[in-house]
Amino acid sequence: MTTLVVHPATKALVGSVPVPSDKSIGHRALLLGALCEGDSRIRGFSHGEDNVSTANALRAMGIVIDEPSPTELVVHGKGLHGLRGPERDLDCGNSGTTMRLMCGILAAQRFRATLVGDETLSRRPMMRVVGPLRARGAIIDGRRHPTREGEIVAPLVVGPLPEGRELMGLEHESPVSSAQVKSAVLLSGLYAAGATRFREPSVSRDHTERMLGALGCPIRTVGPLVELDPEGWSRKMPTFEIEIPGDLSAAAFMLVAAQLVEGSRVTTRGVGVNPTRTGILEIARDMGAGLAVEPQGERGGEPVAEVHAWSAPLHSVPIGGETVARAIDEIPIACALASRASGTTRIRDAGELRHKESDRIATMAGVLRAFGIACEEKPDGLDVEGHPTPLRAAEIESKGDHRIAMTASVLALVADGPSRIKDAACIATSYPKFVATLRGLGAVVDVEA
Repeated sequence: MTTLVVHPATKALVGSVPVPSDKSIGHRALLLGALCEGDSRIRGFSHGEDNVSTANALRAMGIVIDEPSPTELVVHGKGLHGLRGPERDLDCGNSGTTMRLMCGILAAQRFRATLVGDETLSRRPMMRVVGPLRARGAIIDGRRHPTREGEIVAPLVVGPLPEGRELMGLEHESPVSSAQVKSAVLLSGLYAAGATRFREPSVSRDHTERMLGALGCPIRTVGPLVELDPEGWSRKMPTFEIEIPGDLSAAAFMLVAAQLVEGSRVTTRGVGVNPTRTGILEIARDMGAGLAVEPQGERGGEPVAEVHAWSAPLHSVPIGGETVARAIDEIPIACALASRASGTTRIRDAGELRHKESDRIATMAGVLRAFGIACEEKPDGLDVEGHPTPLRAAEIESKGDHRIAMTASVLALVADGPSRIKDAACIATSYPKFVATLRGLGAVVDVEA
């Protein structure tokens, strides 16, 4: 087990750093590259474990992926029907995105495939994606959830779709805003005999829609409604080249660290600032954070910027509604901001966090309390009391959740002594160079294996 020992910051964090490429875009570039006909080039690939799980699953189905350089991939696509049945289970590791998006593609295949994951992924609910895919004719089964009636979890067995049967058109109204569910349904819609219409309560991240549109797929969006109508479409996608922007979810940890450690000034470079992902920047600004976004054009159809952060007095704000949908992965690090903001920050509409790598509401409540921060757990969020004095040094169990481990590491920078973050190897799923980046900014972090 890997443990991080994070020492209190004795000086300001200063520097300009890159961040890993956006893993949400990385997943989609790999999957769509495999479904194109010919060679697609992906630049800026960060090799986080989640993205590697997607690449390995595609390789197991006959897709050749070359690596001409450490940050570059060439995916030799075989078209919509070029995948072959795998000889072994497809291991999704810790990646819910891999498992759910792969379900959308596998739903239309004439072979059977079994999707498995690690212990934490094998506890995450899958009916939200399985339900709409079954409604359009997919054959998917899973393991019955041990406590939740009607819910299933991995392993998931998908297919085969019988010869002569096609996936049907689908109109689906999702009870939650979920880019993973939306993307799985849209990917299955590439194969369907009729139109796909997907509506969600508010617009979740739209990387799939952007990429499908760039590849000439017949897709259109109107607010939270997305329609994919393949009538008259050739069902062929051209090859592409993409440079993946930096991951705002990863950048958020460095930007918040700059807010917490007095006198800090940190810049994160080449960060994707897609409007469906910038909820954390709006939360930080509303709290009074020192923050500036300097646009740097586009990469692969995604807006990119340098984001500058500096420490400033923070005050509490309510966090809820559609902002939460655009910051769902960043709510744990938003709790770190709230811990240093004057007053009580009330976070609502974040019930989706109960079903991530850990129950992030309950786990974050435990983390905050361990550092001496008063908080109250709610069914769909947290109330967090700002704590202006140094936090209490803590020993934290990450529960195998990379965002919990990184948030605890940031909080430890303003504790009154060294803090220990246990089971921290999970950080490699999204930010393999997290410790090195913190050290580069001036933090003192020891690694105990």
